[in-house]
Amino acid sequence: MSTITVKNYSKKIKKAQILNQVNLSLEKGKIYGIIGRNGSGKTMLLRALGRLIQPTSGTIDFNGVDLSNPDGISLRAGVVIEHAEMYPHLTGYENLEFLASIQKIITPQEIRMAMGRIGLDPEDPRTYKKYSLGMKQRLAIAQAIMERPDYLLFDEPTNALDGEGLELWRNIIEEEAQKGAIVVICSHDREEIQSLSHEIYTMHEGRLEKYVQA
Repeated sequence: MSTITVKNYSKKIKKAQILNQVNLSLEKGKIYGIIGRNGSGKTMLLRALGRLIQPTSGTIDFNGVDLSNPDGISLRAGVVIEHAEMYPHLTGYENLEFLASIQKIITPQEIRMAMGRIGLDPEDPRTYKKYSLGMKQRLAIAQAIMERPDYLLFDEPTNALDGEGLELWRNIIEEEAQKGAIVVICSHDREEIQSLSHEIYTMHEGRLEKYVQA
């Protein structure tokens, strides 16, 4: 079975220990929840999994191949991290069209399908700067799923989502896991994590531990 394995991963920024000897094994087709307060290291762990940062020590590999190696295996990640922004003067569709032009692996119809799955209208003429916070979050989710990623990383994904948006997002992550994606969700919402995840972890001061329910 395909796995992503985090081995003794640590990250220091200046003198601050942001991630501390993190070990984690992620299997294809599963949803993983990580619970922790703000500042616990959750977001930095997602950045590590998304290969947005390099470790001070330790590794992340896919089936034994180091993902930090430029010549290693290529995996597509869909990432939603808090406070992500898009081009304010483009519509939602135009923003996704621009992002899709970088990899050139999906069609305009697939962009439209991704927007529809999260309840956005590709024909909406409003620009991004006129979007509500909930619409911006939905668009971030659409960009994460549109290129059929191998793994999905969500940081506080339910922020600003209304009831309909929340239900659509839940359906999406369950569908993506059923298709074989690895899904990782970081949140301070313990109840939400417990309702969705196959495995749950807690994070505190950069350390990751398996969650044991009382």
